[in-house]
Amino acid sequence: MPVVKVTDLAYGRLQSPSLDEAEEFLSKFGMLRSERTKDRLYMRGTDPGHHIHITHLGPSKFVGLAFLVENEDELKKFAKTPGASGIENIDEPGGGKRVRINDPHGYQMEVLCGMQMLPPLPTRRAVLNWGEDKLRRAGELLRLARGPSQVKRIAHAVIMTQNAKEKTGWYREMFGFIPSDEVYAGAKDNIIATFNRCDRGETYVDHHTFLCLEGPKVGLNHLAFEVQSIDDVMLGHEHLQQAGNYQHVWGVGRHLLGSQVYDYWKDPWGRVHEHWTDTDVLNVHARANLLPAEEGLSSQWGERVPEEFITHAIP
Repeated sequence: MPVVKVTDLAYGRLQSPSLDEAEEFLSKFGMLRSERTKDRLYMRGTDPGHHIHITHLGPSKFVGLAFLVENEDELKKFAKTPGASGIENIDEPGGGKRVRINDPHGYQMEVLCGMQMLPPLPTRRAVLNWGEDKLRRAGELLRLARGPSQVKRIAHAVIMTQNAKEKTGWYREMFGFIPSDEVYAGAKDNIIATFNRCDRGETYVDHHTFLCLEGPKVGLNHLAFEVQSIDDVMLGHEHLQQAGNYQHVWGVGRHLLGSQVYDYWKDPWGRVHEHWTDTDVLNVHARANLLPAEEGLSSQWGERVPEEFITHAIP
């Protein structure tokens, strides 16, 4: 039995040498500032969560991740885990309570509840004339305002590691993740990636919230953020491209595992941030699939995965 069953990813923590440059990138990526102190930056999406991305001031590094649980009773369970902190009041903007624990790589993992909710932000909405319903926008013209994507929420995180199968076991035991798809290389028991989702019983959830990816380095492979629509992915792609000072990594395409339409970009310090929209959603009844790497890491359309991406990790 897992210690707790987390309900979603809350935020990622990074550290960057310049909060100004971090805010500029994240704003162009499609987030908005919810709060900033002399040494930390808190960015939100259009959904109500107070923040989905925290940047500490300091040398570039990946600090860790935070996962949501339903209530303080879950925190009490988690606090009994060897190596876990006690329940802490979060002395940061957004508040709430948490328990912290280091993962097998030494990264800080937080389990939390009670974060402040903010009013949701308005989003652009495009009514589409397509498929069998060609008159949904009858008599109206579609004119999309140019600008950054509108990030809704943080959706998943990928950590590169050695012995990914073993590390994945730790995350499942701690946080209650269950597999949606597993990818092997060579022998079928040589699992190099598992796409793990939250276990919320009958409730449908994203195809994956977390995975460990087998690779030559240890560190953050990427953080992924849901945006409003395919139009939003493309508008964001164009906006970052026109900014002229950020490196594009991969996309636009549609994943096979999870089915998301994706686009990946690096921040000024090489940390990869993904835009995506339109995911498969599963509940507890879905069985995990086992696929070879050449199929499991492919796209349904779009360019082949770059070697740089599948070997990328920032400690």
